[in-house]
Amino acid sequence: MTAPVWHGVHVATALPFNDDLSVDYDGYAEHVRFLAEGGCDGVCPNGSLGEYQTLTHEERARVVRTAVEAAPAGFHVMPGVAAYGAAESRRWAEQAAEAGASSVLLLPPNTYRADRRAVVGHYREVAKAGLPVVAYNNPIDTKVDLTPALLAELHQEGLIVGVKEFSGDVRRAYEIAEQAPGLDLLIGSDDVLLELAIAGAVGWIAGYPNMIPRSTVELYRLAVAGDVAKALPLYRDLHPLLRWDSKTEFVQSIKLSMDLAGRKGGACRPPRTALAPEPAARITRETQEVLSKGYR
Repeated sequence: MTAPVWHGVHVATALPFNDDLSVDYDGYAEHVRFLAEGGCDGVCPNGSLGEYQTLTHEERARVVRTAVEAAPAGFHVMPGVAAYGAAESRRWAEQAAEAGASSVLLLPPNTYRADRRAVVGHYREVAKAGLPVVAYNNPIDTKVDLTPALLAELHQEGLIVGVKEFSGDVRRAYEIAEQAPGLDLLIGSDDVLLELAIAGAVGWIAGYPNMIPRSTVELYRLAVAGDVAKALPLYRDLHPLLRWDSKTEFVQSIKLSMDLAGRKGGACRPPRTALAPEPAARITRETQEVLSKGYR
């Protein structure tokens, strides 16, 4: 039986830039192919890790097309379609469908603390585009919490098929399963991978596979299979890096680790700035330790 297209390891892809900070589309296409060869199941372009907020409309649309064109058969593309308004998010979902994407990832309204009615209306509008919608719960950055009760309402109305859970509260997994049975749980932060996998997650929208896809995919597969004895040593080794995925400097951190692993991470667009010396030195040390142990 074929798994739904939003299951498995979807990498929230970092976006490479040229020296003048224009988008390196060829480099991005190569990165998508690299992740597919590394055992990942798909990619999520135009998320925060892909610096979508800094892209022009033309760039953002082309990033999606580039991902779809580079994806081999059976490798899925789930673009982020966050925007200031529901109508704009719907247009991005329609663009994703036209480009050949298989699902979309959608934050709630994030320019103000939206109430329940506004959140439901937002998801209703984007669902009209026709692609499966995975909700993205990130109350830390959006100040809007997609609680288990609210997720249940969205799911019961047929507006969402899953949720990327980024609250950091692993207890949520059990409440979601109780209140919204049938709603798929996707791991939203690298540093709670094992905990949410054990709790029943069927997917991972991931950051650090940008650097070491094979080892992180192996960790995910062991974790969702319930093989804690084999998963835990890997998780302990990788956790110093994985926890950077939930820090403010996550984009710069992952890009630096990619550079150290021989991938093209590179610079970020403003307003993100280069890492300060202390965190840069720490990430360098932790990345080199992971690489020295043969993770890839």
